[in-house]
Amino acid sequence: MVPDKSIIFFDIDGTLLTEEERTLPESAKKAIFKLKELGHEVAISTGRAKFLFEDLRKELDIDTYICYNGQYVVFRGEVIYANTISPAALDELTAFALNKNHPVVYMNDKRMTTNVPNDHPYIQESISTLKVDAYPSQEQDFVKHNKIYQGLLFNTEGEEATYQETFTDFDFIRWHPKSVDVLPKGVSKAIGIKKLLEYLDFPPERQYAFGDGLNDLEMLRMIPNGVAMGNALPEVKETAAYVTKDVSDNGILYGLQMVGLLPKD
Repeated sequence: MVPDKSIIFFDIDGTLLTEEERTLPESAKKAIFKLKELGHEVAISTGRAKFLFEDLRKELDIDTYICYNGQYVVFRGEVIYANTISPAALDELTAFALNKNHPVVYMNDKRMTTNVPNDHPYIQESISTLKVDAYPSQEQDFVKHNKIYQGLLFNTEGEEATYQETFTDFDFIRWHPKSVDVLPKGVSKAIGIKKLLEYLDFPPERQYAFGDGLNDLEMLRMIPNGVAMGNALPEVKETAAYVTKDVSDNGILYGLQMVGLLPKD
């Protein structure tokens, strides 16, 4: 650790990237590089799969990240923690979901597949909002032959309650009106961050995190200097220590200046 320097965790969607266009504001990009220039440790903390933010990671020259909502942790290019989902538990979930015509997507560290034809409207509607080239292919026995770090279940808002009651070993975290993340019970970005902080020596007062969504709640509760974006959900703003401007209104730069990590212009 650089003396008197901090570690800053950034969510991606709605935090680094704008909500609709999924573009990186130039002010945010410059702010990230300024943090690195000053010697701070910059990390991504996202619910996305590893292969769904490679371009952004390379653009920002960031090689430390938590992805799959804490299931997979990389420190300076080296995997230091990887937690998988039980294949048997996924099989049970899949059978239940098929009876309800709810598709499931499975993600390993390189790609994603689905158990139904990938032209299902729920899959198309939700995955398209990420503005990425990757798209799930239909493939049999993918779960049997691969380590799965996260699943996606496609249904409408409120329908995840039935799954939560039935499958108590899973958490279902909504990220889109038609889709929820499927994770082992109790897993969150905070778990991944704890694994990373075991490698680093940043005191609590030098830990910062920026987020906007439901999967950021545990992270913002754990990190003393949690910053909610201006476009964040109300419960996220209530949880965070600070609230900055919207992502599309230079929210990253403003927030970093607000907490004193970057000088004001």
